[in-house]
Amino acid sequence: MFTAATVTGLGLGSMYALLALGFHLTWVVSRTVNFAQGSAMMVGAVLGYTFCITWGWSLWLALPLTLCLCALYGLVIERWLVRPFHSRGSQAWLMATVAGGILVDNLALFTFGKEPRQFESSLVNLKVELFASNIGALQLLIPLAGAGIALALYLVRRYTRLGKVLEACVQNPRAAMLMGINVNRVVAIAFALSTVFAGIAGLLIAPLFSVNAEMGMLFGLKAFAVAILGGISSAGGVFTAGLLFGLTEALITLYFGSAFTQIFTFALVILALAIRPNGLFGSQALVKV
Repeated sequence: MFTAATVTGLGLGSMYALLALGFHLTWVVSRTVNFAQGSAMMVGAVLGYTFCITWGWSLWLALPLTLCLCALYGLVIERWLVRPFHSRGSQAWLMATVAGGILVDNLALFTFGKEPRQFESSLVNLKVELFASNIGALQLLIPLAGAGIALALYLVRRYTRLGKVLEACVQNPRAAMLMGINVNRVVAIAFALSTVFAGIAGLLIAPLFSVNAEMGMLFGLKAFAVAILGGISSAGGVFTAGLLFGLTEALITLYFGSAFTQIFTFALVILALAIRPNGLFGSQALVKV
C-alpha cells in the first residue's frame, strides 16, 4: 500500500509540477501568471479524448495536434487577456485570465458535456511489479515524463539560443529590447510553452481520472499553491515542491482518508509559507537603492 501510494503521489506531484512550471515560466519572463492554466490542462485532456476516443485518431496524430492547439490557447491568452493590461501597468490581467479560464471551462461544458468520461489506455491495465506491489505502467511513466520535461526546460534555458533570449528578458527587458530582442514575442512563447506543459499534464492524467469540463479548476489551484510553495522564481524549487505536494496528498489519503486530504494538505501549505514566506526554495529579492 505504501509503495502504491508513493508512486501515485509522485505521479500527481509531477502533474502539479508541470502546471506550476507554466506559472514559473510566465512569471520570470513577464512578471505575470496565467490563471487559466488549469483550464489549459482541461483543454489538453478534452481534446485528447475527442481526437483519440470520439474520432478514433491515432495517438501520433492526436498528440501533436492537441499540443499545438494548447500552444495556440496560450498565445490567445497572452495577446488578448494579458498584454493589453500589462502594457499599461494595470493588474487587470489577473482577473482577465481568471475570467478567460471560466469562459473556456463553460464552453467545454456546453460542447463536451458535463458527464465524466473514461479515457481508455492500454497503459492503465499494464502492471509492473515494484517492491512486491503491482503498479500501473502509466503511474510509473508520469513521474518520468514530468522529470524529463523539467530537465528539457533546464537544458533549453541553459544551452540554447532561445534559453539565452529568455534569460536576457528575465534579467533586463529594457536592455533586451535595445539588443533587438522582441520581448513581446518572447513573452508570447513563454505563455505558449506554459499551456503546452498544462496540455501534457492533462493528456497524462486523463487515463487515470475521468475527463470532464471542470477537471482543471482544482488542479490549477493546487498548481499555483505549488508554485508559491516552491518559490515561483526557482524552476527546481517549483518542481520539487510539486513532488512533495503530491506525496503529501497521497500519504494523507492513505493514512487518514480522502475526506482529510485537502484540509491537511492546504493547512501544511499555509504553515510552510508562514515559516518560509518566499517559498521553501525561494529567496528574498534584493532591492538596490
